[in-house]
Parts: sequence; C-alpha cells; structure tokens
Amino acid sequence: MAAPEFLDVDGTPIAFRRIAGGSPGVVWLGGYRSDMLGTKAETLAAWAGRTGRSFLRHDYSGHGESGGAFVDGTISTWLGESLAVFRRFTDGPQVLVGSSMGAWIALRMAQELRRAGEGGRVAGMVLLAPAPDFTSELMEPSLTKRQKRDLQEKGYFEEKSEYSPEPNIYTRALIEDGRRNRVMTGPIDTHCPVHILQGLADPDVPHTHALKLVSLLPADDMTLSLIPEGDHRLSRPRDLELLVRAVEGVIAQAEAAGS
Repeated sequence: MAAPEFLDVDGTPIAFRRIAGGSPGVVWLGGYRSDMLGTKAETLAAWAGRTGRSFLRHDYSGHGESGGAFVDGTISTWLGESLAVFRRFTDGPQVLVGSSMGAWIALRMAQELRRAGEGGRVAGMVLLAPAPDFTSELMEPSLTKRQKRDLQEKGYFEEKSEYSPEPNIYTRALIEDGRRNRVMTGPIDTHCPVHILQGLADPDVPHTHALKLVSLLPADDMTLSLIPEGDHRLSRPRDLELLVRAVEGVIAQAEAAGS
C-alpha cells in the first residue's frame, strides 16, 4: 500500500489517502479510536477504484498514522481537521460516509459548511451505527461514581475496549466539548439525502439512538436500514455489501437531484 500524504493542521500532521475520480466523490469519516485502514474504509477504497469515483479518507489526530496525542482530542479538534482535509482535497459535491463518531463529525461538518455558505458541498450522507452526541446522550447518564471521581480528580477515566487491548480513554475535555457540539437538540436539516445503517445487536450504540436521530431528520430525505444481528462494526460481508449499495443509492439520489 502506498504511504499516506500529510496535511499540517494547526501544527499536527494529519494523514490522508485519496483516489482521484468522478463527482460526487465520497469522503470517509471514521469512528472513535479507529483508523482509515479499517475494513469499511478499505472496502470503499476498492469500490472507488473499480468505479472511477473519487475517495478521500484521513486519520484524526491521535489516531492511526496522524500525529498528535489521542488524549488531547475533542470533537471540535477532530471536526476542524476533517474540515481542513475536506476543503483542501475535494472539489464539488461529496457524500459523507460516517461511522459511529464519524457520523457526528459528518453532521457537524454539514452544519459548519452551510454556515460558511458551502452547504452545496454535501451531496448526501451514509451514517453507520451513528453516535452523534454520544458523550452526553450515551455516556454521561451512565457514568459510575468511580468514573465521575476520576474525571474530577484525574481529568479522564479508562474503560476496557472490546476492540483493542488498550483501554478506551475518555477525558473531561472531550465530554465538556461534546456538550458544545450537540446536534440532537432539535430538527436537523441536512439539505441532502441521508441513509442510516444500524445493527440491531449493536452493544455500543443502541438502535433506539438511531431511531431518535431519524426522528430529527426530514422524512422525505431519510432512509433507515435496520440490520438483524448487525453489531457495532458492521463489517461482515453482507454489511459491507449493504454499505456499498447505500453509498451508490445516495449518489444516485444526489445526481438525480442535480440533473
């Protein structure tokens, strides 16, 4: 595999990989502690290569091949890096594909781009096991006394990870910044088609969270696929096939709307 390229964002080297191709392009946004070489991102890269579609992916600071310390990251930090890479290395409309926390980043990117007069850059979204507002909606209500004490005294707490030998680390800065980036506080008008893929056996993000998100999105531009026995990763062969079909479907909707 070719080495990544790097973009300096506020002094931190952000690693990215890109494939040139047609528009609308596809931009991958990974999850918390994941990287751009995961199964889903690699599947989309192979698909883009076969179909001649442009594809861009990057690692947030503290993730994968990027610089920076993971514990220094916040939603605002990773959002800023994602916007910098997006603006520098894409042209025209793009479909944002966000996994877990990446879905939160995608929704915030759409808000920030629209606020800057660039709303037309987002042609559609595919959100997998979406976890917008996970710090306030999913974490804070279930914090234990020990975790609250660690946040107060140490500024972070650790939790065993099902996906890595290293524990997950959640900082007070991440949680406080998460409150400032909430998107599920009222109707979310994305101005583009959205397709959500949610596993019914997801132990990390319950399907009720996806249903709440659906209730905040415009019904006429919203597709929800609930996947029996689907877990949080959604990386089984059948899940990957559904991901590719969802991306192709959103691209078709975007092209039809633009014709």
